[in-house]
Amino acid sequence: MMEQLQSRHRQEQRELQARVTQKKKSATKKTRKGINDECCELTMQLKERQELELSTLEGTAEDDEHTDIPTTDPEPVLEEPHGNGAEDQTQKIPGPSVAITNEQTRKPNRQKARLARRAAEQDHMIAEAAKEAQDLPDLRRQEIDAMRTLFTSKGLQEHAIRSDGHCLYAAIADQLTTREPALMLEAPLKGRTGISMPLSPPYKVTRFVTASYIQDHADEFLPFLEEPLDDYVGKIRDTGEWGGHLELLALAKAYDVDINVLQSSGQVERIESGTDKTRMSLWLSYYHHNFGLGEHYNSLRHR
Repeated sequence: MMEQLQSRHRQEQRELQARVTQKKKSATKKTRKGINDECCELTMQLKERQELELSTLEGTAEDDEHTDIPTTDPEPVLEEPHGNGAEDQTQKIPGPSVAITNEQTRKPNRQKARLARRAAEQDHMIAEAAKEAQDLPDLRRQEIDAMRTLFTSKGLQEHAIRSDGHCLYAAIADQLTTREPALMLEAPLKGRTGISMPLSPPYKVTRFVTASYIQDHADEFLPFLEEPLDDYVGKIRDTGEWGGHLELLALAKAYDVDINVLQSSGQVERIESGTDKTRMSLWLSYYHHNFGLGEHYNSLRHR
């Protein structure tokens, strides 16, 4: 019974590990925290349920173990008749004495046994996960090699951007400051007076421009938002929240530039300014696997 339960538990753990791996692979920057929390909750629920099943089964076995069963034969009784009409009398013959030692009465430490068994199961799961990781392709290396080939064919050179929540905004700022520095400040000042705008670091300027444009053109962006406009704009302007397609679109329109996002597959996602006043085309590289935080943008400069 115990072996069947342990076998089922191991199967459930393997299935959960595969499910968690799949969820984490499909996570984006914006959904990663929620998915990580969900995976932790699923793991905790499975652990608690399996521990309850184990303790229930062990409790049943312990109850059976303690059922009163005689350990020695009852003392024999020898009846010996007496002549001359005397009443029969019984004579008890004592049974053999049994010496019980401390070793025989000492009970096994069940808690230690459970902990040892769980540690062994955890080690098994870690070994299985490591084996699974070895069988997976090296996606990071494949992505780097593919990107380098694309850079050469398109005459581009990559400028590394720090891997944090500001990478999209810092990459756009690098493109602007190396090609047309005046444009960095022109867009946020356009049509505005008496505003308080950050001047450094550069990514704060592009964050400010993005937030201001979305706020000023709310009708274009509201259908795509899952939270109130003010909350969304506040995250862009004042936090390290990652940026994505909506933010690139706002930057393209605010600065009157086209933005090309190169991926390792060779696909180029082009976000256009949508006006006849397009000043230039900016280039970014986009990675799925190359950095610790997952998705990442670097700046691409022409050779």
